[in-house]
Amino acid sequence: MKSSMKRIAVIGGGITGITTAYTLARQGLDVTVYEKHRYAAMETSFANGGQLSASNAEVWNNWKTVMKGIKWMGRADAPLLVNPRPSWHKLSWFAEFMAAIPRYEQNTTETARMAIAARDYLFQWAQEENIDFDLKKQGILHIYRDKAGFDHAAHVSKLLAAGGLERRAVTPEEMRDIEPTLAGSYYGGFFTESDSTGDIHKFTSGLADAIRRLGVETRYEHAVTELSADQSHAWVTSFDGEQQTRDTFDGVVICAGVGSRDLAAKVGDRVNIYPVKGYSITVELDDEASRQAAPDVSLLDDDTKIVTSRLGDGRFRVAGTAEFNGYNRDIRDDRIRPLTRWVEECFPGVSTRRVVPWAGLRPMLPCMMPRVGPGRLPTVFYNTGHGHLGWTLSAITAEMLAESVTRASQ
Repeated sequence: MKSSMKRIAVIGGGITGITTAYTLARQGLDVTVYEKHRYAAMETSFANGGQLSASNAEVWNNWKTVMKGIKWMGRADAPLLVNPRPSWHKLSWFAEFMAAIPRYEQNTTETARMAIAARDYLFQWAQEENIDFDLKKQGILHIYRDKAGFDHAAHVSKLLAAGGLERRAVTPEEMRDIEPTLAGSYYGGFFTESDSTGDIHKFTSGLADAIRRLGVETRYEHAVTELSADQSHAWVTSFDGEQQTRDTFDGVVICAGVGSRDLAAKVGDRVNIYPVKGYSITVELDDEASRQAAPDVSLLDDDTKIVTSRLGDGRFRVAGTAEFNGYNRDIRDDRIRPLTRWVEECFPGVSTRRVVPWAGLRPMLPCMMPRVGPGRLPTVFYNTGHGHLGWTLSAITAEMLAESVTRASQ
């Protein structure tokens, strides 16, 4: 592209859009962020599991996942739930998901490598911009109840190690030393000391304040209704509830989560993102007994696909499950109950009297890898499709995206 890119639109004000705007603004570009909500980070970046987890880099593309999905289809409380009602979108997504199974090992290793690279940037930004987001650098403990799960994790550890991640096998006794509050009997675990946790909403909100200080224009409560582009410009039409506005940019970056697929289609690209719903509960630790009984170390229960984070002294976040049910955002009680029950079984001393439920749609591509870089037109870019690792990968994909835009300008 011959003309230099100066003015860039970023569509989406979640973790991916805000980190993208941050890296672009630091490159000296004139950036405008469009976000349909009143504030940043109000959808998938609102109340996730809180983990910054390179140890959770395993992609889901294996036959074991496929078989589990089929087996659990009739169970309302299944960790992986697929609504059997067919749609062309869902069928095409699953066909591509299965086609990516041969790249399972390679993509797991590459995701781990990216997750490790992301850490330094994220911690550095938080420090430079003075963002308090309940960061805990106490590692993540993966727990296994049987030999089969533990053996599979040992295989995954080799793939993660190839990406540069150190994690070690631990005995049930060592698990108790790492997290004394954990109840129940276990076959063993794996501990990743370099992983950490924090509050994604606090982090994204803090970085949203930082981008305004850097001169980024944030257009909150602006829903993008139309998008078009050619070889030299991009046009964004937005509606703020009262009037439509159409603006011209030198380039546009689509970071719109599960909305990215429709926007991509408007500019001639196919980005086959499917919304995979995840649920969380925030357990309010109102009494001293609950605060003492809740874990400090973050956990991942591979069998139930549940992750936990201790957010400050007074909150315990428990998240998980994957639901393929279209763009449905309903918070279902039969999906929340297993999370509460898990807390009561694993941490019986924690009161579940005050629990705040939440659900969000993860933007997932069939290969489980994010789409980062240019589209068909030289004025269109993507940073989207991060699936269950949006926060973990956000800082490195934002850096990669900024590099991609800079390259296109030269």
